[in-house]
Amino acid sequence: MEYTIRVAQAGDMEQVHQLIQELATFEKEEHAVEVSVQDLKEHGFGKQKLFHCFVAEKNQKIVGMALVYPRYSTWKGPVIHLEDLIVTKEMRGTGLGTALLDEVVKYGDELGVRRICWEVLDWNEPAIGFYESKGANVMRDWDVVQLDQKGIKAYLNAIA
Repeated sequence: MEYTIRVAQAGDMEQVHQLIQELATFEKEEHAVEVSVQDLKEHGFGKQKLFHCFVAEKNQKIVGMALVYPRYSTWKGPVIHLEDLIVTKEMRGTGLGTALLDEVVKYGDELGVRRICWEVLDWNEPAIGFYESKGANVMRDWDVVQLDQKGIKAYLNAIA
């Protein structure tokens, strides 16, 4: 299967948003996506770029994407976080996921990062197997901790 991988452009964000929604549905969180196409354009291509995105294109349709952003580890130094690596259902098993991950790793190396990190749902065994086959360490003894927007407001109200 022929596809090309390139750095995303603002005009790609509608199709990227569709992929994000497809992933949310796969993860049984179809109503959790709050980010809009406009948010993606502003946050990825506005004055303050918050992320870097690669897209995979086949027949002028985006069939995969990988979105990363910078972080800093007090133990390691510069890090990038892979927020999502998404491949459309029809393109799974074609090597596209590997090709996108290759681009992320090359990008991280170009930036001089000391770690690339991401999360995977504990029930997504195909993804876990894929990442482990690439040499990634799935750290099953760590839990993800978050404050969502409502939690942030509640926290601030509690300390006010």
